[in-house]
Order: sequence, then structure tokens, then C-alpha cells
Amino acid sequence: MVLLALIAACLLEQSDTWGPDGTVPLRAETVASGLVVPWSFAFLPGGDVLVSERPGRVRLLHEGKLVGPPVLEVKTGESSEGGLLGIAVNPADPSQLFLYLTAPGPENQLQRWTLAQDHRSARLDRILIARIGASRYHDGGRIRFGPDGALYVGTGDAREPKRSQDPKSLNGKVLRVTPDGKAEVWLLGIRNTEGFDWLDGQTLLIADHGPSGEMGRYANDEVSLAHKGDNLGWPGIYGCETKPGMVPPIIAWSNHSLPPGGAVVYRGSAIPEFRGNVLVTGLAAEHLHRIVLEDGSVAAHEVYFRQKLGRLREIAMTPSGELWMTTSNCDGRGECGPQKDRILRIVRQ
Repeated sequence: MVLLALIAACLLEQSDTWGPDGTVPLRAETVASGLVVPWSFAFLPGGDVLVSERPGRVRLLHEGKLVGPPVLEVKTGESSEGGLLGIAVNPADPSQLFLYLTAPGPENQLQRWTLAQDHRSARLDRILIARIGASRYHDGGRIRFGPDGALYVGTGDAREPKRSQDPKSLNGKVLRVTPDGKAEVWLLGIRNTEGFDWLDGQTLLIADHGPSGEMGRYANDEVSLAHKGDNLGWPGIYGCETKPGMVPPIIAWSNHSLPPGGAVVYRGSAIPEFRGNVLVTGLAAEHLHRIVLEDGSVAAHEVYFRQKLGRLREIAMTPSGELWMTTSNCDGRGECGPQKDRILRIVRQ
């Protein structure tokens, strides 16, 4: 039995099932295999795709196949969850490639690279932001260009929760960064986001990892709707708790750790039932979660691929409207088989 509670427009899922099974028939097709912790996609004009691998490589997918040598390799700092994480290409200038990575030190950095015209090599242009606090865990890492043309960067608290509420710290935030590196704090009160997307020009959909023992707290991974200047509350509130001046999530899971590997708003047409829905990948939970919104609240939610594909991380819409995901089974916490990690295309049966 699934037990749900509605607390201040926050849906608290208290069962051990994460939610009911999905009702739309789906299947996963392999686009590419042989990868090691593919963390993020960058889609290029003409159909090429760049894929970051957490050990420090950017790979090229050309005409549906992985090209042999990496586009670039970077040395990463010692970390369990860090490494080469988010990548993004400037829509206004596709030669500008942005990387978020855990550099030796360790520290997290936002770097800008210049991509070759054939997409098969790149050179470092400059480090845009340095000295973002890094740790063995909670490095954040998701970066995406927003509808306003700016780059948005999600950071983690690097295991120091108080940083999330400190406006002078770059940790525990979503940063808005211009292509030349000018940064501002756009959101604060985040623990460790690895997935966000836009519902519209002003509303950000953001998934965050819940606590794993801090202050005696556990689980409560969450999904929130946020706007510029919002405070999502960590560590002052967690789960469906409320506090003046802090924004509670729209859904949290109270019993076990999901945690979210990525999040996207479905904008394709191949799975019409999903149009406008929020999709969140689960790492430990090993499933795809669908959230149906109605007037800013959760109207329904359900689970797909429950323990069928292993750990799931990146999820994104391709320029042609396909839904892609990556597995994260070679990250030391899953079962890395002979195919290693895969890029998957999700289609309706």
C-alpha cells in the first residue's frame, strides 16, 4: 500500500515502494556502450554529441558511434563523487565548451574550452570559476544553459552544510554565470544537486539529495520548483518541513535514499503521455521516476524500469526530441558488466 501525505503542498512519499508502477509501456534501447560513468551530454549542431566520463574524459558520439580517442582528458582530484561532471556547449557559440570538474587540490572548477571545428579535440581557454569547495562527497556538478542564455551551475555543500546558507560561499547553490565568467548566486540552500531543468522562463525544476546522517537526518531526497533568489532551506529544513523564508519541495521520499542522478522536463512527442512531465533518475533506487504536475503541485507520480537497468544518472532531451539516459554502474556502487556503462534511448512500446 502506498501511503502519501500532503504537507504545505509537499507530497511526502512514506512507503518503501517509491510510488506505483508506471502505466505507459516503455523500453530502453542502447545508443552506445563501453563507457565509464557517463555523467553529462552536450548536443552539437549537426548531430554530434559530447559525453563526459567522470574519470576525466570527454568522448565524441559521431553518427551514433563512439569515436576512439577522447576529445580531451583532464586530471581530476581525489574524490568519490567528484571528477569530470557536467558539460555544456554555448548555444550562441558552439565552439565554447564548458566543464565542471573536481580539480587536484581538490577544488571544483568551472572551465571554458575551445572546441575544434571537427569536434575531435579541444584546448583549455580559461578557468572561469575556481576554489569551489570540494570533498569526497557532495560536489554537485550539473551545468545547463538557461532560456536567458546564461550558464547555470549546481554546486554541493562539500560536506559542510552551513555553506549552503552562506551567501559568500559558492557551495550549496545554483550559480548564474555569463559566458565570460561573471557569477551570481541564483539559488541557495541546496545540499547536492545533480539535476535541474526549466519549466518555463522563470521557474527552475531542481532535484536535490537528502541527508545521509548529518544532524541525525536521513533520506528525504527531494524535487522543488524554484525562482531567482529562493532559499531551498538546507540545512535549516529538510523533507517536507517548512520555515519562513524557505521554499519546501513539491515531493520528498522519506524512507530510503533515491538519490537523484538527473532531472528533465519532457518536451518530446514520441511519448505523448509524458508531455510536460518531470522525469528524475534514481541512482541507489535504480529507477526512472515520473512526476505529473498540476498547478505547481504533484498530481501523480510513478516508477519505471524498477531495478531493470541499474543505477541511472544523466537524463536529457536531444535536439530532435528523443529521451536519453545514462547508466552509472561503473561508479564503484553498481555492477559494472562487460558492456560497462551505456547511453540509453527511452521509447514508447
